[in-house]
Amino acid sequence: MNIQLIRHATLWIEYAGKKLLIDPMFSKKGELAATPNTPNEQRNPLVDLSLEIESFLQPDAILLTHSHRDHLDEAAIQRLSKNLRIYCQPADEQKLIDLSFTDVQVVEDQINWDGLSIIRTGGQHGRGEIGKQMGAVSGFILQAEGEDCLYITGDTVWCEEVERAIEVYRPEVIVAFSGAAQFLTGGAITMDKEDLRQLYVSSPESSIVAVHLDTWNHCLLTRKELSDYLVKVDMFDRFHLPQDGEVLSF
Repeated sequence: MNIQLIRHATLWIEYAGKKLLIDPMFSKKGELAATPNTPNEQRNPLVDLSLEIESFLQPDAILLTHSHRDHLDEAAIQRLSKNLRIYCQPADEQKLIDLSFTDVQVVEDQINWDGLSIIRTGGQHGRGEIGKQMGAVSGFILQAEGEDCLYITGDTVWCEEVERAIEVYRPEVIVAFSGAAQFLTGGAITMDKEDLRQLYVSSPESSIVAVHLDTWNHCLLTRKELSDYLVKVDMFDRFHLPQDGEVLSF
């Protein structure tokens, strides 16, 4: 498999002969307002795209973990063909239909697509009341003959749903949505350093690709801080912190 980080949670994944666009967010730097009630007021996204987006407009399918604006924005909605197939969680079906997408495939539990299994996993977009307010989120397992098992966590903290996904599917590769996104009150709503440590300890056979960094104003954990931490605690051996545009092959 090839995993290319476009920016934030937007990924281009080539897996089992399929080209998948994950969580498309195409806005230009500073085009969107800051997320409110957060520690700073920087406009989003914090960085521009480093790649020509025309290269990513014709995937075989889109895989959408959830429809918050940093995972599906107006720029992507305008640029992407409404005939593209979109795999999504049940909570986003009607929104996508209302946006005029015509091939919306809801993954209740599992869908098989030409030998590729797409399995939906749960998660918690924060702990306690803030997690409930953030709404439904999902991760996805990809499996196919001849390919390593891939787990895309989606926007979640370390929780029993993530732990269960690792125990059941034993993924060789995990794409972890990190960044420690946070509001002025409550804890992190995406994986922070401690969540990533738990992920590392619980998946001793997995390579971990940390994304969802350095792009959105309330994501407070930077690549540099995470890198320094991983070196300090001797956990860098199985982590990858790709730069925007970088391709990883497994």
